[in-house]
This record gives sequence, structure tokens and C-alpha cells, in this order.
Amino acid sequence: MEIDPYLSIAKKINSDKFSSIFILVDENTEKFCLDLFISKSGINSFNKIIISSGEENKNIDTCISIWGQLNSFKADRKSLLINLGGGVLTDIGGFAASTYLRGIEFINIPTTLLGMVDAAHGGKTGIDFKLLKNQIGVFNEPISVLLDSEYLKTLSKEEFINGYAEVIKHSLLTDKPELTFKSLVKLDLFKDLDYIINSYSQVKNEIVKSDKYESKTRKVLNLGHTIGHAVESYSHISDKIVNLKHGQAIVVGIITELYISYKKFNFPLKEVMSVKEHLKKYFSLISLKEDDIMNIYDLMVYDKKNEGSKINFVLLKEIGKPEINQIVEIELFRESFLFYNK
Repeated sequence: MEIDPYLSIAKKINSDKFSSIFILVDENTEKFCLDLFISKSGINSFNKIIISSGEENKNIDTCISIWGQLNSFKADRKSLLINLGGGVLTDIGGFAASTYLRGIEFINIPTTLLGMVDAAHGGKTGIDFKLLKNQIGVFNEPISVLLDSEYLKTLSKEEFINGYAEVIKHSLLTDKPELTFKSLVKLDLFKDLDYIINSYSQVKNEIVKSDKYESKTRKVLNLGHTIGHAVESYSHISDKIVNLKHGQAIVVGIITELYISYKKFNFPLKEVMSVKEHLKKYFSLISLKEDDIMNIYDLMVYDKKNEGSKINFVLLKEIGKPEINQIVEIELFRESFLFYNK
């Protein structure tokens, strides 16, 4: 029999462990998700903290606002923060909780596919700094992550699809036959949604469990993100392309880094093409010119996985066999974008 995920949450929030409870929302989750959470959890006493949605608000100013509101409500070390929202909100909410009074406990309730399969798990919290992704943050696990696909009904199709890039990434990293990319493409993203959420979030959780602080094994989760994060940051500082959602940028990273894997490790080109064509069904490819590509390359210097002046990539020998700490020559980097642009 399926266990109601809200029973565990209700037990925590209705216990005597917490002196006060806060729910962090943005203007969207306040409108579309908060009443659903209240009705399902049975919570009856809490203070609400509202922030503005969007990657552009994942910064220190928003943190100061959260800390200020916690302070004004007289939150103490026994307070609990419930983060109800997408990846941006759970990232910044986890960071704000982890640093307020040297740390209060928090729960993540992701309301987007991206949050459910990736961002809400693993204990990475953080904010952007000078438009660079996740430059400031700490490792700190939530005491619970609640997965409920009903929240996804509140999303536009574009926002829903945004998280699918991370599902693809996880399918490329696992060696479990029932979860690899070849198995994923046989599923229906909408009819098999709960299976996809539970299965591919577990791929991440198993990797994190083996290397909580990203000293070695966990680095494989950055497949597609070395280039993808730089593309995302570039979209926020350039007037040549519109601001990209995380998933759109990671699609660029996955396609280019798989091509680099083909050139360096003989990862099958047929597989690269298969992934690219599948992604094109869900994401529109963007036009990137030579000067865009070189600006993206310059931004990769700030990637957190780098050591010294070397830019470290995660590449694939084959599906389920990633290789970390790979150096890529600038000529091959440029060539990968020629492939992407075809």
C-alpha cells in the first residue's frame, strides 16, 4: 500500500520539537500551491515569508529579506523553515535556513519537475553571486523532501518541461538498464510522471549518498553543467540572447559535452544524435554565434569544480560510465558548438 508522504510531514510539524514554523513561498506558489499544502498537511499555525520568483532574485538581497522576516517574527534556533517552490526557492531557502542563527532545520517541498528530480535533493544550498550560478552556498541536508506531483498541475507546459533536462542527465549517468536513456525514451513523460519523479530522483540520491561533499563521485552529477551553467549565466548578462531557464541551458551543455565525449572517449556518435534529437522534441535550440561561444568559454573559469586554472568537465565513456576531471581544449569546445548549431 502506498504511504501518504504527508503523514511524516504532519508528524514533524505537529510535534513539540519546533518553537515556530515558517513557510517560504514566492508569488506563484503562494497563489497556486500554498492552500494545497495546508489542506494536505493539516498545518494550522505558521508564519508566511514571500519572495519574488526567478533566477534573477536568487541573490544576497533576497536572503537578507528572508533573514529579516525571520528576525521580525522572532524565529529562534528551534524554528523550522518549509520551502515550498521550485529549484530557485529551495536553493535559497535552504541557504537562508542553514545560515540563520548558524542554522535552523528546513524541509523542501518542490513544486516543479526540476525541483522534484534534482534541486530539492542532495543538500546543496546556495545563491548566485554577480550573475554566476551558485557561487555562494553550503552543504546542508533538509530534514525531509516531500514529493507530490499534484503541484505540477499548476505549471505552464514550458515550466514543466524545464525539469526534463535533469531527468535526461540522470538517465545518462545510471547503469541500471531499466533507467538508462534507452529505457527513458520509451516512457510517457505525462502518463509515467510519478514513476519518473521517484526513479530519477533516486538516481541522484544514491550518487549523493556515496559522496555528500562532492569530493569525487558526486561530481558526475555535473554532466552538462560545466557548459550549461556558463550558458545560463551568459544569458543573464548578454543582450544577444534572452534569459534562459536552467533546463534550456543544461540542454546546450548536455549536447555539447556528449559531443566532446564522442571526440575524446569514442562515446557513440549515434547515441549523441539520439539524445540531441530527443531533446529537440521538448526544447528549442538557441542560436549561438562565435563571440557568444567565446564569452561562454570565459565564464566557465568560475565553475566550482575547477581546480587552479583548469576547467574540469564530466564526460561519458558510455552511458552509465562517466569520467570526472576531464580537461577540454578550446578548439574542441568550439567544435562542440558547431555540432550543437547544426
